[in-house]
Amino acid sequence: MVSDNDVAGRPELFIEERFVDGARVVSVRGEIDHDGKDVLRSVLLSGAGAVPARLVVDLSGVPFMDSSGINVFVAAHQAVSGTEGWVRIAAAQEPVLRVLELVGVDAVITCHPTLEQALRP
Repeated sequence: MVSDNDVAGRPELFIEERFVDGARVVSVRGEIDHDGKDVLRSVLLSGAGAVPARLVVDLSGVPFMDSSGINVFVAAHQAVSGTEGWVRIAAAQEPVLRVLELVGVDAVITCHPTLEQALRP
């Protein structure tokens, strides 16, 4: 488990990784904002060299995300796009899904309502 430091009484960002059927599943819990973006970026991009990189990010535990998170997801998508890999987002809560839709990330990175659906080939 990876986490950032508790900043000024704000909740930490907790990140867990595991492999399921050849895909790396990264489960995130907490708010994705400027304070936690570097931790998330380092985890998501750590497996970018795998060919093909298959990454599912479970956002079921994320109640808030700002543009910092958007930038991290776009960077992860770009890192695997040349490897025949993919990034998928799973189980985003409504406020987070709305942000993804407003900026058009959902047109580039597939968003699935559940982790199970995101893991399907």
